[in-house]
Amino acid sequence: MITSILAFFLLAAPQGPKQLIDNQRVTVWEVTTGSADTAKNDRVEIDLAKPGNAVFTKKGEAQPKLQRSIAIDLKDLNSPPVPNKTGYPLAFPREGVKKVLENNRVIIWDYTWTPGKPTVMHFHDKDVVVVYMADGKLKSTTPDGKSVVNTISFGLTTFNAPNRSHSEELVEGKARAVIVEFK
Repeated sequence: MITSILAFFLLAAPQGPKQLIDNQRVTVWEVTTGSADTAKNDRVEIDLAKPGNAVFTKKGEAQPKLQRSIAIDLKDLNSPPVPNKTGYPLAFPREGVKKVLENNRVIIWDYTWTPGKPTVMHFHDKDVVVVYMADGKLKSTTPDGKSVVNTISFGLTTFNAPNRSHSEELVEGKARAVIVEFK
């Protein structure tokens, strides 16, 4: 009985942050406990309990107390956008996208893919962190016609470097993401 009670409390206890990505540009964490600490870096938090909600906190400010989020700590390395020499439009803005927030460090977009409707071929000129808000499969096709199907899931978080062109098509399930472009 005591073992069962102890197991319940251990499972119900708040979990600490789990590091997902660490590179020269960002450190990304999955945060499962609310914390009102002071931000050590400029930070973007993507609220997983309220998809599409994002908060930017400047270094030294109190962070919001979210129950479950993806926290993106921005490092001081700034990389200018890559010049677009492809002739394709930039990835964002695009048809159907909603701009959530923009400041001098980031632009945050909320985008939902439509089944069977591929995006136009486009060019990514900035580093991005993508936080997926649904489960599905996205087909990515490069200008040379090569395709790969990527399985996505709620909370999956990726870092993508710039200087790439492709189109995307939802081929199974649903696909929604909050995309953070870095200036």
